Amino acid sequence: MVDAHQTFVIVGGGLAGAKAAETLRAEGFTGRVILICDERDHPYERPPLSKGYLLGKEERDSVFVHEPAWYAQAQIELHLGQPAVHLDPGARTVRLGDGTLIVYDKLLLATGAEPRRLDIPGTGLAGVHHLRRLAHAERLRGVLASLGRDNGHLVIAGAGWIGLEVAAAARSYGAEVTVVEAAPTPLHGILGPELGGLFTDLHREHGVRFHFGARFTEIVGQDGMVLAVRTDDGEEHPAHDVLAAIGAAPRTALAEQAGLDLVDREAGGGIAVDAALRTSDPYIYAAGDVAAADHPLLDSRLRVEHWANALNGGPAAARAMLGQDVSYDRVPYFFSDQYDVGMEYSGYAPPGSYAQVVCRGDVAKREFIAFWLGADGRLLAGMNVNVWDVAESIQQLIRSGASLAPEALADPVVPLASLLP
Repeated sequence: MVDAHQTFVIVGGGLAGAKAAETLRAEGFTGRVILICDERDHPYERPPLSKGYLLGKEERDSVFVHEPAWYAQAQIELHLGQPAVHLDPGARTVRLGDGTLIVYDKLLLATGAEPRRLDIPGTGLAGVHHLRRLAHAERLRGVLASLGRDNGHLVIAGAGWIGLEVAAAARSYGAEVTVVEAAPTPLHGILGPELGGLFTDLHREHGVRFHFGARFTEIVGQDGMVLAVRTDDGEEHPAHDVLAAIGAAPRTALAEQAGLDLVDREAGGGIAVDAALRTSDPYIYAAGDVAAADHPLLDSRLRVEHWANALNGGPAAARAMLGQDVSYDRVPYFFSDQYDVGMEYSGYAPPGSYAQVVCRGDVAKREFIAFWLGADGRLLAGMNVNVWDVAESIQQLIRSGASLAPEALADPVVPLASLLP
């Protein structure tokens, strides 16, 4: 039975919020748990939206974190389709869009992120899309199928993970695809110049056209429909539909209105939290895409927008809310599937932070592991491409902080586990 002497409120119905609610019950919390979701759908996972579900390989029901009946069984009070519009830390209240006022003892902000918008003429045309929510994926899935049937053309702004995964999905339907990217390679800010070209070659082999060193300036349309995209180098690209995949911005409006400490956008943005995912208010926590956390292992403040961070960060915040000793130091991790290439990336190696990239395996065959090393020989990040069951070893090497010999990392005969101190 629920003991109403304490009320924990979770704002945000994504993976982080749903897993936080699950963890509160699993850890024995008997108070009220209220989960506020601004979407009408039950909490769901986002990776399928640009992968299996978008490709038509997974059913809609497969994306949900829990069966709908689970929430009642776990005595989680769900407010679906109700955004939180006001947060008063002094009174410890949160007000919903329908006027409902909820008093909390502790609160978790898991508000996620939203797609960055193109600030150019033509973005109001019917064929301009974003991909963040289940409704977006449902619409885009139909669009890609239609483009494939009619030999239509999709132009994508941005060659990040979402842009590339949608490009792969669009080609699987038979659509023509052009990707416009300001950087010289895909994923340039993540993989650097050393490995970004790998994804250029992969997509070109499957018929994707790239236009590097350019940005959208206008989406041209007629009668509300997209006709073409113009770029700042004077080029015009025919298009029937457009996807804006230029990144996501943390949804911090509620935190900002409440006066919580935030991180500058230039530094990644987000709600500033400590290693226990606690905000500048001792009764408010943040997790998932919106949280910019002090990372004990990496000795930096980090905001991570990937599935694993939501999966693990929500439970960590829930335990901290319960008064447990929490130090959230997970090695950042994400994965991607494009055509016949699957990869996992562990760690954090932004541009300028690493001294060299070492590879073991066959890069040409796309069966290899790449290692980003610091000047002191420490492993900052590793990416395994079509090589499996090594991500845990890579993460252990990152955690060890050991200085590693590039020759040993490059030698496929040397087991990764043997390099641990």
